[in-house]
Amino acid sequence: WAPLVFALIQAVQVVVAPIPGELTGVVGGFLFGTFYGTIYSSLGLTLGSLIAFLTARVVGLPLVKLVVKPETIEKFHFVTEPRGEIATLVLFMIPGFPKDILSYLLGLSPMRFLTFLVVCSLGRIPGTLMLGYSGSVVYKEQWRMLGIIGIVSLLCFIVFYLKGESIKAWIREKTHPHRNSGS
Repeated sequence: WAPLVFALIQAVQVVVAPIPGELTGVVGGFLFGTFYGTIYSSLGLTLGSLIAFLTARVVGLPLVKLVVKPETIEKFHFVTEPRGEIATLVLFMIPGFPKDILSYLLGLSPMRFLTFLVVCSLGRIPGTLMLGYSGSVVYKEQWRMLGIIGIVSLLCFIVFYLKGESIKAWIREKTHPHRNSGS
């Protein structure tokens, strides 16, 4: 039952979000190894994202306002408009980006359910794999590799922190080129 319980915990942490997803991803790798930890995490994260997406789709903005701060809704409003599947995929791939919030916001968008399922599933794989591998490395007590993963993760975080506005501008341009061209 452990894989099922773990996947459900992953789903719940997306919908309710009191548990940091990075922590549970590492736990998955520790408990099940890189491969199975990634599989179980991915299934749970995708299920949770689908629940958030569909709940927002059915209930609408009043629900999203309960889960997402108004300034965040305004900041990422562009993802709720037509187009942008590739940009959304990029957002799902960015380490530390609030994918749970993104799932709720995309429920307000015209994005089709199957498109969301594909974008969400594929976009989460790199980060989920890295977290599962990190947990596996801790289990195996491979401290040098854990240090390397930590340094690479820190460098990614710094780059995304320093270039976050540029990345958002690039995504806005790719999803809505007419806005920045003055037309």
